[in-house]
Amino acid sequence: MPTRRILRLTGKDTEDFLQGLVTNDIARLEQGLVYAALLTPQGKYIADFFLARDGDGVLLDVAEDLADMLVKRLGMYKLRADVTIAESGLQVQRGTGPAPEGALPDPRHADMGWRAYTEAPESDDGSDWDAIRVAHCIPESGIELTPDSYVLESGFETLNGVDFKKGCYVGQEVTARMKHKTELRKGLRVVEIDGSAPVGAEIKADGKVAGTLFTQSGGRAIAYLRLDRAKGAMQADEASVHLP
Repeated sequence: MPTRRILRLTGKDTEDFLQGLVTNDIARLEQGLVYAALLTPQGKYIADFFLARDGDGVLLDVAEDLADMLVKRLGMYKLRADVTIAESGLQVQRGTGPAPEGALPDPRHADMGWRAYTEAPESDDGSDWDAIRVAHCIPESGIELTPDSYVLESGFETLNGVDFKKGCYVGQEVTARMKHKTELRKGLRVVEIDGSAPVGAEIKADGKVAGTLFTQSGGRAIAYLRLDRAKGAMQADEASVHLP
């Protein structure tokens, strides 16, 4: 079963519609893939996705298990706008080796390689995606990114997933307020780990909850941490954890 669904948005209002909803600037479509998210009015994560120019339309590449919910949510916002949301019939191919013709660089990080959209079956080149994500603290929907997530705590600014100059979008006020805080008190970080613990394991420091452990690879992991508590040696299930 495909892990991604590729939707196609068409209609004369498509770009204005997206511009008023998502965290990134739709004008960036002229430069290639755009990574963005849809948030609640309270600034919490609903879904993250890639957007790509496709003739007179825009492709939207989203995790399969978020797709139905996202289509429904976009439909709620559409109202009378001239926007049609349909299945594209395309699949994603991705890799970190030589890029095929028509492929676009993944905007989150150069090490995430490229993505291409064709009628061929969904595929990748066997890259160790977890290792790459852990190395650069890149969250994944359904793992590190959940309905409790705030995109700035999840590193979207570093991942080119949010634009602070584009104007209003759903959840923008909360996101902007977090941006202008002197320092975030919680967030995703790469930690070193000795031993094993399941995804979602509670991380404790001095007997207090300090965070949650997520994707692990090669002695490192992505963790969501309360930064005021994440000091010194920490424990997650049977594993010891510490910041580098």
